[in-house]
Amino acid sequence: MAIKSFRPLTPAGRFTSLNKVVVSKERPQRNLTEPKPKTGGRNVYGRVTSRHRGGGHKQLYRIIDFKRDLLDMPARVQAIEYDPNRTAHLALVAYANGEKRYIIAPKGLKVGDTIVTSDKATTNDFNVGNNFPLEIIPPSTRLHCVELIPGRGAQLARSAGTGLELIAVEGGFAQLKMPSGELRLVNPKCRATIGEVGNSDHNQQSLGKAGRKRWLGVRPTVRGMAMNPVDHPNGGGQGKSKGGGGRQHLVSPWGQLAKGFVTRRRSKPSNSLIIAHHNGRKPRGQK
Repeated sequence: MAIKSFRPLTPAGRFTSLNKVVVSKERPQRNLTEPKPKTGGRNVYGRVTSRHRGGGHKQLYRIIDFKRDLLDMPARVQAIEYDPNRTAHLALVAYANGEKRYIIAPKGLKVGDTIVTSDKATTNDFNVGNNFPLEIIPPSTRLHCVELIPGRGAQLARSAGTGLELIAVEGGFAQLKMPSGELRLVNPKCRATIGEVGNSDHNQQSLGKAGRKRWLGVRPTVRGMAMNPVDHPNGGGQGKSKGGGGRQHLVSPWGQLAKGFVTRRRSKPSNSLIIAHHNGRKPRGQK
């Protein structure tokens, strides 16, 4: 994959660089899609709970097999498809019994390749796209689509270009190194897929114009410092100031600190499974 630039024939084209990937131009499988109504960032009461959302192109939701529960049955990759709902691409796989499913497309997986999901494996089975429990995967293997709880389905490392590293399986836990550098313990019976997620050049794109952002359903964002004091805690002042005599930290419209403030609950049960954070320090409350 590579980034494609355009001749500057228009102002937008001058700054546009898009991901040049070969994906199927066929429509998605009808039985593997669901309607996706627009919410405009509003909840069931009609109140905006996620700002800067609205408009955008119509989208169909693709039903993805995150559980990989069809065991010991080979599947052949029929197509690599675009998914408007995520940064990663999808692989359409057809199993030996005729059933078709979508999975997250890992890096290096091609049309015609064969993948398998199993609870047992030999040395030659750890190929890209195959799915196994963590307890039988060799250490130092790159993984994606990893479960947090056995049978729940993949929750970790699902976006474009991401991957985890299996450090070791010992003491009744599998030790994973997250993309941030965080070390986390997971049940060794959780399933994981070999390899990294594809479409790694996704974050190298430059949309080139505001209109393309609107096609994605993202509305404009106004800086708090550009607002009036009645609208934002950082608004108002003579010249560039953050309000409060210039002593106030950057905050959200509701006063929540926006930079360097920890929002994770201390009492979260999974805190005990985090060995070290990305900065090398242990979580709060651990010695």
